[in-house]
Amino acid sequence: MSDYKLNANVRHDLGKGASRRLRRENQQVAAIIYGGKKAPQPITLDKAAFYKAIEEEAFFSSLIDIDVEGKKEQVVIRDLQRHPYKALVTHADFLRVDAKQEMTMHVPLHIIGEEECQGIKEQDGVLHALTTDVEISCLPKNLPEYLEADVSGLALGDTLHLSDLKLPEGVTIVALTHGEEHDAGIVSITRPTRGTTEEGDAEETETPTEVEQRAEEEAGNEGDQGEGEEKSE
Repeated sequence: MSDYKLNANVRHDLGKGASRRLRRENQQVAAIIYGGKKAPQPITLDKAAFYKAIEEEAFFSSLIDIDVEGKKEQVVIRDLQRHPYKALVTHADFLRVDAKQEMTMHVPLHIIGEEECQGIKEQDGVLHALTTDVEISCLPKNLPEYLEADVSGLALGDTLHLSDLKLPEGVTIVALTHGEEHDAGIVSITRPTRGTTEEGDAEETETPTEVEQRAEEEAGNEGDQGEGEEKSE
């Protein structure tokens, strides 16, 4: 888990007009800290330091220490509001965390083991990432920066599910607490339907659903052939 530290000032001038003035000055970002037993606290953040922090993926799944004029708050980022067409953050929302209370967060999913994957290396399969993040629940001290999906053992047609992920101590996947029917696929290895031609046609691949349907059809065809052989005897 990465540690991030930001300095902030109390924001006394509130409202849309004040936010527009902040954006025109182009030095501060409007934000708010909320949650817990304290009242919401409007703040401003130094734009340069904040923009540098949000360039890192880990910032969005880490505990953040914000020093608000000498008073420290431990938070996680909950939302960013961005300008509709400019590369600007117009507002940031931070949620206070309680060291003794579990929290839910979306953390990134990193795929590893592609170079050793049999389905890709030996069977010419194509990897499909079915999600980019996973919602987890844990105490703040156990919050991971990301989870890893190891595809090294997958063959063509295989799918890795949420329940296949190795979790750090104290971390649970929220979806799996609702039953096995929520054990969604996260990565699959599918068969290319045709390769790229000399004319440069794009390669087409089967989706995970198409892989399952094809497998069922092939199994059905084998059954029909077996019945025909029995009748001919």
